[in-house]
Amino acid sequence: MSDLLSRRLAVLGERANLSLLGQCLHGIERECLRVDAQGQLALTDHPVALGAALTHPQITTDYSEALLEFITATDTDVTRTLDELEKVHRFTYGRLEGELLWSPSMPCRLPPEELIPIARYGSSNIGRLKHVYRRGLAVRYGKTMQCIAGIHYNFSLPEAIWPLLQALEGDSQAPRDYQSARYIAMIRNFRRYSWLLMYLFGATPALDVNFLRGRPHQLDSLDADTLYLPWATSLRMSDLGYQNNAQSGLTPCYNGLDSYLDSLRQAVSTPYPPYAAIGTKRNGEWVQLNTNMIQIENEYYSSIRPKRVTYTGERPLQALMARGVQYVEVRCLDIDPYLPVGIDLDEARFLDAFLLYCALQDSPPMDGGECRASTDNFQLTVKEGRRPGLQLQRRGQPVGLRDWAGELLENIGALSELLDTVHGGDAHRRALDAQRSKVEDPERTPSARVLADLRASGDSFTRFALRQSRAHAEHFRREPLAAADRQRFEALVQQSLGEQAELEAADQGDFDTFVAAYQASILGLLSV
Repeated sequence: MSDLLSRRLAVLGERANLSLLGQCLHGIERECLRVDAQGQLALTDHPVALGAALTHPQITTDYSEALLEFITATDTDVTRTLDELEKVHRFTYGRLEGELLWSPSMPCRLPPEELIPIARYGSSNIGRLKHVYRRGLAVRYGKTMQCIAGIHYNFSLPEAIWPLLQALEGDSQAPRDYQSARYIAMIRNFRRYSWLLMYLFGATPALDVNFLRGRPHQLDSLDADTLYLPWATSLRMSDLGYQNNAQSGLTPCYNGLDSYLDSLRQAVSTPYPPYAAIGTKRNGEWVQLNTNMIQIENEYYSSIRPKRVTYTGERPLQALMARGVQYVEVRCLDIDPYLPVGIDLDEARFLDAFLLYCALQDSPPMDGGECRASTDNFQLTVKEGRRPGLQLQRRGQPVGLRDWAGELLENIGALSELLDTVHGGDAHRRALDAQRSKVEDPERTPSARVLADLRASGDSFTRFALRQSRAHAEHFRREPLAAADRQRFEALVQQSLGEQAELEAADQGDFDTFVAAYQASILGLLSV
């Protein structure tokens, strides 16, 4: 444990400050495909009984009409966060009319690309913009890759922590700038250590052969329908689905918020020749928002993002530039196919301790060599993380994954103890012990469990996933929502449908003008 981490923990452990760590905020977004009873991708529209995907605060869609996204509010108690996620699932299952929610991150056997339905959000300008953005993803990366699902974990430290730490360090920056700098430092440490999350929680060592659409690959065949890698933890987070494209040069080392924002501003405003060759329209119909390296900020694929809640009509870049970093969004988590909502309390409690460690541990700037090594460590772990004797790179030297994992868990233990002191009990220590057991015995990891299950049952990946999906459907349907919760969700459905109708009735101006103004909002930032 570094001296700086020890001093920060000592301050936060003082009686007057101890309650602050109980005010960290959590939020979860879970994506999942709708499939029919046989495990085929649902080609039906987003169910009206779930509300309007454009305006519903908790039930929306991501890329496809069939790719649902469930969103919780933020809460200081992750138990309540997971309880809310469970209720969203229960309500949804009450409206699916025989369809299922696909249990793992990697998709079911998909139909031909032209049949995969892109999400639609109605006739308002903002709804059309969201649809055209997704059409752009289709022409740039293909529809198949966009059907991968995951879990996003949003996390923030309480605002009152930052002045304490700033005073401890004698830092003279403006408070907002100090807070942003600390979150960016947290992201640097996340990049250093996030390979550990892929080892512990990666759950996609196998996939349906159809996913690769006949492209060359270096995967092994488990059976006629299943491809895998024997030591893989998360093929979802590998470079499997990504072709060489405009994003290959977008790997910020997060040495400052300004440099991160500059890289994104350039990416959303700089034309990329292959996309320019496609153009924005075909036969008068929009196929992508623009021909730049990325159409909008969210197109940048990363394992973690600095975030700030946006105002109506404000872009993420504008919010970060104006008010700094407010929280982080962790985006690399696989859905655990053995868990009905894809994540459980042990994982969430460990994530809290892990993210606090990243935030409070010393985090010097990363040079190009360490930046590349962090990317290499991550990619090596997702493809070979359980390989006996696997070596990673740390400060230019080889280190065993298991040795480094043990050291990290030992240091994270101090955060788990502090969180247990705040919340009472020993739940965070037990969550940490559960992760230690996976390091000691790789067969306890979700990725190893999936492969063991496939081998023991003789099931293909798709049959295994369908079995789990049916079991989860029974779990949710066995215990319907309480009347008060059902009424609350039904009210949200009607509210969202009304809000979408109002947007469509109030729209002024044509769509081309709307897109031009949207693009101009970023061009204006380039001169700031």
